[in-house]
Amino acid sequence: MTTVIGVSFKRAGKMYYFDPNGLELHIGDQVVVETARGMECGDVVTEVRQVEEDEVVQPLKPVLRVMTEEDRQRVASNEKKEAEAFVIGQQRIAHHKLEMKLVDVEYTFDLSKIIFYFTANGRIDFRELVKDLASIFKTRIELRQIGVRDEAKMIGGLGSCGRPICCRTFLGDFQPVSIKMAKEQNLLLNPTKISGLCGRLMCCLKYEQSNYEEAYRRVPRVGKEVLTPDGRGAVAEISVVREKVRVRYPGKDGAPEYREYDFDQVQAAPKEAPQAEKPRDEKPREDAPEAPSSAAEDELAPAAAEEAGEAPAQAAPQEPRPPRPPRPRRKPRREGEERPAEGGQPQAGAQQGGGRGSRPPRPPRSRGGQQGGQQQGAKSGEPRAQGGGDKPAGGEGRKPSRRPPRQGGGNGGRPQPKEQRPAPRREDGPQDAPTRS
Repeated sequence: MTTVIGVSFKRAGKMYYFDPNGLELHIGDQVVVETARGMECGDVVTEVRQVEEDEVVQPLKPVLRVMTEEDRQRVASNEKKEAEAFVIGQQRIAHHKLEMKLVDVEYTFDLSKIIFYFTANGRIDFRELVKDLASIFKTRIELRQIGVRDEAKMIGGLGSCGRPICCRTFLGDFQPVSIKMAKEQNLLLNPTKISGLCGRLMCCLKYEQSNYEEAYRRVPRVGKEVLTPDGRGAVAEISVVREKVRVRYPGKDGAPEYREYDFDQVQAAPKEAPQAEKPRDEKPREDAPEAPSSAAEDELAPAAAEEAGEAPAQAAPQEPRPPRPPRPRRKPRREGEERPAEGGQPQAGAQQGGGRGSRPPRPPRSRGGQQGGQQQGAKSGEPRAQGGGDKPAGGEGRKPSRRPPRQGGGNGGRPQPKEQRPAPRREDGPQDAPTRS
């Protein structure tokens, strides 16, 4: 905890904390303190008290002394000099043709600096003006731009209520005010009615805003349906000051009727639930547990019919569906087994490219020339010629062929050893080409 005392340098100005330095001070006393810009004279606005350290801006400056009679004479002399500097400042601004309005001039207590307060619409290049004023007053010159609210606080005046404006009287800081506050307080949204001397929204709109927010929590807003002692109606108007609600009822001849109630006599009407649709005719819940058993019997029926050698009877579908094309049933192939070729022999490279999703093999084609040659060879008692053999099937004086066998023959393009060559065909008749089972 830190011992502090509050001091304000202007009327209704901001309060600053200082170290009382062991002096016995009371509210209203005038003191001389040390600030960042030198020695200043201010008024005590709070008693000596203890505050948290995080509320104090370090380093904490001390109070030098209580103002004496000599200090008061100096303050009066500074006020006269401020009036003279104000006139000179206006003349120099007009000489430099600057678009700025001089509001106030302030001398520090020790005459070490002169501060000129002005307002302007934008940024002003006042470097030449500062040089001109410094050559006249022979001291440090500071030009500070302020807003329209600060201007009204420095000048003062009377508000629309007939009293001095609040910012000049007691407001230390400006509170944020919005147009939403004027709407919730049912004020006429006329800029001349809800604006102050500064041209901004009046600060007094903030005073009653908390009461309006609390009242709107107790009663529904305008247009909502409510329940009253006389029945169901809609809120037409809310008077927060009198705590009354005006409710609208439908009249007999079409003209609405209005009645007033207290806040406690009105409550929000519950929303009407939509009418539920009539449920459709459904099966009772008692049949639900029997569904799995009937489904199991339907699945076992085809298996029992197959064991008996009869075609299983299919149940008629409830809804007609288009017939599906029959899928070719493939024989499952064992691991390492090669896919047979067109002629019944294993095809080369089938194991490498024949996986799932490959194209199914084509049905075997009947080769007339080869089949006819087999029939003639079978009748004459000669063995059938094999592709890639040493001796041709048609003559005896031919030399053995040294060319490699052609690819894509009946045996898949691979020569077979003599041990695996098929035996000569029987003479009982021609044989059909091997077909795929």
